Amino acid sequence: MHNINDWLNEHGDYLYRFALARLRDPHQAEDAVQETMLAAIKHHSFEGESSARTWLTGILKHKIIDLQRKRLREMPLSDVIDVDASDTAIDDFFDQRGHWVDKPQQWQTPENALEQKQFLVVLAECLERLPAKLSGIFMMRDVQEIDNEIICKELDITTTNAWVMLYRARMGLRKCLEMHWIME
Repeated sequence: MHNINDWLNEHGDYLYRFALARLRDPHQAEDAVQETMLAAIKHHSFEGESSARTWLTGILKHKIIDLQRKRLREMPLSDVIDVDASDTAIDDFFDQRGHWVDKPQQWQTPENALEQKQFLVVLAECLERLPAKLSGIFMMRDVQEIDNEIICKELDITTTNAWVMLYRARMGLRKCLEMHWIME
């Protein structure tokens, strides 16, 4: 059993900075770190296959996503549209013949957004198929952009071993993506 106080002392500042960079709100960042620690205590699922920081960061990412979803769901209508815009009537958008005065800008195609979402689902599945250490080092280096020296220290591996593991992770992801994304 790992001591949560040790985790908080050792990784709390990192987790807070990670959350603050994504949420841009100190109070929400604190809440996300607290929720992460509570989830870590509640579920006791740390098996040591990755570092505690990597495991806690994974939990934190889910908490951040939950907070962002909640923020979007609870956004007041006035933040989305100007409900006090009584000076702008619908008729202001059209001329006498019913044509647009200024045509609306073209929206991004929904197909692109859907394709990106589907790709991220396939990428997540491919990451899960990789051995935990390879998935972990890929996330640390290529997603979180952690410096190689810090990764080596945290994982207690040599620089050469880190680059080999990263190469294997990238090749494994490439193969998986070619099979499950590109070919489909």
